Amino acid sequence: MTIYKELCKSIILIGFCSNTFLYADQKIEVLEIKTASSYEVSKTLPGELLPFQQSKIAFEITGRIKSISVDIGDRVEQGDVLAKLNDSEINANLEQAVARLDLAKQVLERFKDLKQKGFISNQEFDKAESEYLVAKSQVKFFEVKKAQTILKAPYDGFIQNRFVDEGTVINGSNPILEILDSNKVEAHVSIPEDLIENLEISKEYSFLIGQEEVIGKLKRLAPMSISGSNSRLAIFEFNNFFVPGSLIDLILKIRRNERGFWLPINSLSQSEQGLWSVYSISADGKSTVEKDLVQVLHFENNFAFVSGTLKDGDLVVKGGLSKIIEGQTLK
Repeated sequence: MTIYKELCKSIILIGFCSNTFLYADQKIEVLEIKTASSYEVSKTLPGELLPFQQSKIAFEITGRIKSISVDIGDRVEQGDVLAKLNDSEINANLEQAVARLDLAKQVLERFKDLKQKGFISNQEFDKAESEYLVAKSQVKFFEVKKAQTILKAPYDGFIQNRFVDEGTVINGSNPILEILDSNKVEAHVSIPEDLIENLEISKEYSFLIGQEEVIGKLKRLAPMSISGSNSRLAIFEFNNFFVPGSLIDLILKIRRNERGFWLPINSLSQSEQGLWSVYSISADGKSTVEKDLVQVLHFENNFAFVSGTLKDGDLVVKGGLSKIIEGQTLK
């Protein structure tokens, strides 16, 4: 038998390198395996992107809508005026309150002078001062009411819905518009209970949005299961903005601390009782084909992580029984 030693190929990254034997003018590839102390499992869990904030906004007072300056799909910035109520009645009340305040202030100034000269009692002065304070509070009250006739954007966002039109008389709690945050989104992912221990608050995880890989940070875990299921809701946050409503996949990497070997799937042959057969070349100098039984712990693409009687340095036949026969001696 002639042995053609080749350089280790890139496959060494998962624990073995490749050589070839020549038998009956046929090249038989063998893989020198190496022990690994653990393996990694990839779990793909679907989720949904939701806005970080989503609000149905309304006026705080009753009134008739004078104008709405935005519509569905418009982008707005925090503080932008979105809608106004008719404020003619409030303006009239405010003007009256300002006039009463001005009069009360003049009376109080005169009473201060009269009190110093002893022409009025303390009780009369206190009454004038009280009327001034009441008039002042009335002005502040109507100023607040006037400000409440203007509806502003609470944060940067997009208009998701518009519920009423101009001219509508509304109560203080009637929603006028719905706004979605345009700076941040969250991913909501249902996590089975048996995977919860693999998550860590504030740790970053990989996601796929379509073909794009992005990074999200675990913000919090719901303390209870979802609708009686064995899953809990995990909420992740992102530094970048993505379109809310999009589907997203969490790629969860789970490390299993078990000793074993990575082998190509085509080096395995099915055996009995759920075990698999692997064929290797003995290192006794005779180059005899031997059979080992292994248990498959995990499949990943075209490779399997197995445990069994194999050991470091064993030469496993790539292709299994399709290439050789057990007990065969290669010369």
